[in-house]
Amino acid sequence: MGSSIRNQHLASEGKTKINWVKQHMPLLNTLEEEFHEKKPFLGKRITVSVHLEAKTAYLSLVLAAGGAEVAVTGSNPLSTQDAIAAALVEEGLNVYAWYGATDEEYEAHLNQALDFHPHIIIDDGGDLVQLIHSTREDLQKDVIGGCEETTTGVLRLRSREKEGKLAFPMMSVNDAYCKYLFDNRYGTGQSVWEGIMGTTNLIVAGKYVVVAGYGWCGKGVAMRAKGLGANVIVTEVDPIKAIEAVMDGFRVMPMDEAASIGDVFVTVTGCLKVIRKEHFEKMKDGVLLANAGHFDVEMWIPGLEELSVEKRPMRRNIMGYVMKDGRILNVLAEGRLVNLASGDGHPAEIMDMSFALQALCAKYILENHKTLERRVYEVPEEIDQQVAQMKLQAMGVEIDKLSVEQSKYLSAY
Repeated sequence: MGSSIRNQHLASEGKTKINWVKQHMPLLNTLEEEFHEKKPFLGKRITVSVHLEAKTAYLSLVLAAGGAEVAVTGSNPLSTQDAIAAALVEEGLNVYAWYGATDEEYEAHLNQALDFHPHIIIDDGGDLVQLIHSTREDLQKDVIGGCEETTTGVLRLRSREKEGKLAFPMMSVNDAYCKYLFDNRYGTGQSVWEGIMGTTNLIVAGKYVVVAGYGWCGKGVAMRAKGLGANVIVTEVDPIKAIEAVMDGFRVMPMDEAASIGDVFVTVTGCLKVIRKEHFEKMKDGVLLANAGHFDVEMWIPGLEELSVEKRPMRRNIMGYVMKDGRILNVLAEGRLVNLASGDGHPAEIMDMSFALQALCAKYILENHKTLERRVYEVPEEIDQQVAQMKLQAMGVEIDKLSVEQSKYLSAY
């Protein structure tokens, strides 16, 4: 099967990027050596649909080192890096993606990656699962299971499971401790602000930053904004999370109130229409609107289109929407994931943990699929602990161990 990419001549640039992240991903280094020796995926086909940048490329190469035939596509049209796609093709993988794909091209790439008839899928947001349960039901007989990377994808999976319509077991990698405690909080917290600052070249200190959603990703975004000197406001629908935000030192209020105060808005909810027409109407001139949720529906751009009289490119990856009264509301990265559409995503050291979980969970699916039911599974504790121990070892950190007496004492309760 031939690949479908934009420019094969970019392969050298892509390899340089992949080699850089490999130097900072010791967990995947270890798994690559182990997989190369034992070939656990020999004879199996794996389709990967994750933001196609250097760290995802290395995960794909690690799976290939384990003997798998690997097909790779993106999970967002603006996060695919053409140089990375070219480098993977040169490494012998099947790649179907390019930067800036239209909706039609994006879906065609997903289908091309599924034409591979995968045994295992690694999904980010649930688009592969959606296709396999709709227009590509013919593939269900081949798929033995898969892994999901994101909160949005897990929500879609659990909804399908609740309806009794999930056709194969899926591992909720997103809900592993070593994923959400670090990837969602520290990874999102850093990469979102890298994306915003790199795109705008504006200061964060002193600005009013409105963070919509106080899940683990929202906590990370708010924490880093506070560290950069911003005045942080949190909007929430969950009363428990709202109390947590207050006790973490943030102002909490409805979006209706925050809309007229904020200088920068970051949506991190996984829901749709979080910022709507009535909010746009109240906003200051020059506000920055960024999204860090998986889909581009949190800031409702169709509503903004209705209110605006002109769209004006302001800077690379910034579109200014001019209102009737002359105010300009600036949307970053078309409302798509700002940390990937306007940056390189999470730091390599963070994704090392998340992608180690992905690789080990894919291996778990392979070894246990005959006894697994058609439902969403949590990552087994032993895999979570294994990744944590590997990370500590890579960091040169040692911790205490329980004595036999201590273990017996704790087990008695």
